[in-house]
Amino acid sequence: MPRPTFDLKKLGGRRKAKSKSVVGLEIEPSQIAAAEVDTGQGLEVRRAAVSMLRPGVLRDGEVTDGEALTADLRDFFAEHELGTRVRLGIANQRIVVRVLDLPPLEDPKQLAAAVSMQAPDHIPMPMDDAVVDFQSLGLVGTPSGPKSRVVVVAVRRDMVTRLVGVAQDAGLSVVGVDLSAFAMIRALDVDLAEDRAVLYVSAGGLTNVAVASGASCLFTRTASGGLEIIAATLAERASLTMEHARMWLGHVGLERPIEELEGDPALLASARGTLDEGVHHLADTVRNSVNFYRMQEASEPVDRAVLTGPAATVPGFAEELGRQLDLPFTTAVVANASDAEAARVTVAAGLAVEERPA
Repeated sequence: MPRPTFDLKKLGGRRKAKSKSVVGLEIEPSQIAAAEVDTGQGLEVRRAAVSMLRPGVLRDGEVTDGEALTADLRDFFAEHELGTRVRLGIANQRIVVRVLDLPPLEDPKQLAAAVSMQAPDHIPMPMDDAVVDFQSLGLVGTPSGPKSRVVVVAVRRDMVTRLVGVAQDAGLSVVGVDLSAFAMIRALDVDLAEDRAVLYVSAGGLTNVAVASGASCLFTRTASGGLEIIAATLAERASLTMEHARMWLGHVGLERPIEELEGDPALLASARGTLDEGVHHLADTVRNSVNFYRMQEASEPVDRAVLTGPAATVPGFAEELGRQLDLPFTTAVVANASDAEAARVTVAAGLAVEERPA
């Protein structure tokens, strides 16, 4: 079966959406999430489905058990009667996004040639093993005069072809591949003022960090960990199933004193302590990513942040994360009737479209 061309020009979504429905499909270490959306009034989920993945099928966003994932995808799409035209999201530590300021060039061919010359100096991977593409952000003013600013994306080819191959073996038609970070930004109804950079954090089976100016993603980094690691820690400490550990984290949260909560005092204390440790580790992860972004020459000041993904449903999580990072955090999920489901399908909903609805 022929593999589709991996076209990074689709990343970030500048083209009109196809008329035929596409299912956004996010596969991360803890879950499979799929969504079909309506765009008549913003982005709203029409149909969605979530299934938890067995441990070890994916590790740090990369496929480790292709046969198991193929079987899970086939069963998942059959059970929920979803369309088989999908746009896949990718998120792992081997994705590189850089913002480059190049000489002011208006001719697309000249700009592409300039990117080809400059990108190898900024992409820490062999160019022969990578798929590299870019998006122009237009001319910008800099201290050294006007520059053509571009966002360059590089992804290891083997990682993409393996994920696409698994999806095709499950009977799916892959019409596009996109960065999960770009989809996260598209899915959320956030005020996207062009002069204010926004930090986005999605914490689930992975921690996905992105910085965007307007609708343009300037930086993204993926790290292991997230709410699932916190739940796994609590499950081990308190001898709980993962399902019950997730429920206890949501019940206990970080807002109310544990003395006001119902439940076994020892279990309440264990859940609160695990959450405290987890948000501290997550704050360290996000801080390192933001500091790395700020060291880039073309970085923009970040003065606010958005938390999405499963962690957004834990009471007080966003506020505590913001306190530790000294940055105001709000929570946001894609518009959906079920808040719990919306938190898990936000990225999938963003993958279902190629551009942010007006």
